[in-house]
Amino acid sequence: MSADSAVRDDNLQCQIDEIEALSSIYGEEWCTIDEAARVFCIKVSDGIDKPKWTLCLQVILPPDYPGVSPPIYQLNSPWLRGAERMELSNSLEEIYAQNLGESILYMWVERIREFLVEKSQNTDSAENLEPDQRTAEISEDAEEDIADGFHVLGPIQPLILSDELEDEEELLIKHGEPFTDRRSTFQAHLAPVVTTKQVKLVLNKLYENKKIANATHNIYAYRIYCEDKQTFLQDCEDDGETAAGGRLLHLLQAFNTFQKNLGQRQIRASNEILDVRNVMVIVSRWFGGILLGPDRFKHINNCARNILMDECYIDPVDDSAKSADKKKKQRGRRGK
Repeated sequence: MSADSAVRDDNLQCQIDEIEALSSIYGEEWCTIDEAARVFCIKVSDGIDKPKWTLCLQVILPPDYPGVSPPIYQLNSPWLRGAERMELSNSLEEIYAQNLGESILYMWVERIREFLVEKSQNTDSAENLEPDQRTAEISEDAEEDIADGFHVLGPIQPLILSDELEDEEELLIKHGEPFTDRRSTFQAHLAPVVTTKQVKLVLNKLYENKKIANATHNIYAYRIYCEDKQTFLQDCEDDGETAAGGRLLHLLQAFNTFQKNLGQRQIRASNEILDVRNVMVIVSRWFGGILLGPDRFKHINNCARNILMDECYIDPVDDSAKSADKKKKQRGRRGK
């Protein structure tokens, strides 16, 4: 048996032992989504009898976890947004950084539970909360959500970045051209970021604009490349537009996945799909009263793609290639 094979077997055995322990501890709260793909989730709440706050931690265990890589995870809850999401994510990242090479899922679950208990204690009364803070009800605009079981995990490679030197004055936020379809308006915003501190500053700066702050949804995703670890720190936010944040993050990261899974010819054919880094993209949507169905996801990604192209994070689509493709389609129609 080779050394690499032995290490993989050790990691797998650690995962099996950890999952068995978690299943025994948490019972029905623990769920196996896909054992072969090592995908699991757990519902965490602030209490046993009548919990006020709950969220779902979903994880994918890479083959080299816990020895080398951290779990890939997503925090799912309709109320967990903005600063609260960032705070909880950072605390999980700290746990990983302090326990490199160890099984950490139990520590993550208990940290999440502590977070929920603290939130419950800091809430004056349940009556003071807006209804959509506590429930998982889908907004009217999400009725036509075509996710149909499609759930993109926002994989976060937990790392703690030091040297957060950047000040608010150094932020450079660009704004794309607004796009309107059936009275719904979409606008993308872009900012270079190299730390999670900058991510918070960008959001705070954008929300100073009353129009942006009052948007129906402000969907965002970011990717930060960590040179020392050669991995990514990344996250996304739906802001009530179910699955939109995950799709936006997928747009930013998908080329990297294709690069791993497809041959060189397919990579060249798919070079519109991106592998951007050290950037944050936010798409604001102002709902106009008419449901757009799947078109809303297309508009969100197109706005993001356009501003990335305008700011030279990706190459412009080759007009000659477009023209050639159009001619082929025309010839195909004439043939029919």
